[in-house]
Amino acid sequence: MRVSQSTGGGTRERIKAVALELFTEQGYEATSLREVAERLNVTKAALYYHFKSKDEIVTSVVEDRLERMDALIAWAESQPATLATRRAVIERYADAMFSSEQPSVMRFFEQNQTALKSLSAGREMRGRMFRLATVLSAGNESPGAQLRAALAIFAVHGSWFAVRTPDITDAERKRVALEVADELLAAIAAKSPSAEEPPVEE
Repeated sequence: MRVSQSTGGGTRERIKAVALELFTEQGYEATSLREVAERLNVTKAALYYHFKSKDEIVTSVVEDRLERMDALIAWAESQPATLATRRAVIERYADAMFSSEQPSVMRFFEQNQTALKSLSAGREMRGRMFRLATVLSAGNESPGAQLRAALAIFAVHGSWFAVRTPDITDAERKRVALEVADELLAAIAAKSPSAEEPPVEE
């Protein structure tokens, strides 16, 4: 089997999906492009047509997430700094992180934290996480609010490895993550100087 140049985005998505599987199973550093090609049943040269390195694959995966986060951050910054906005932000973030292909991305991130720290894509992702946390604590700049905002985001991520209940579904995992995040966000709102809660715009 050869990777056809005409298959375009579909082929790239398949390569990313298979590479993430291997990176999660074996670790990013321990996996070679040759192994990715073998799992895909294509030649290494065919794989090179789409991605020249493992770093390029990870960068492509992260760029997809950065686009979603940039859109969410831009929307959140246009909203009032209220509990309603915070809840809407974390719900939209969870929706994105639990969408079709994202569970495999979340597991890859969790299993390869050390490798990601050395990649520029990983550093960019970290920067966006801090921006999102800043949005969640807007209106209450106390250290406690900043920490609760970061932990609310971590509740979504952490649900993929901290919740070890056998046979839990993704929907149940997401529900638990949002419950914990909401407790943290409510504590931020309780300390916010603003008592008014203007409605969140669609």
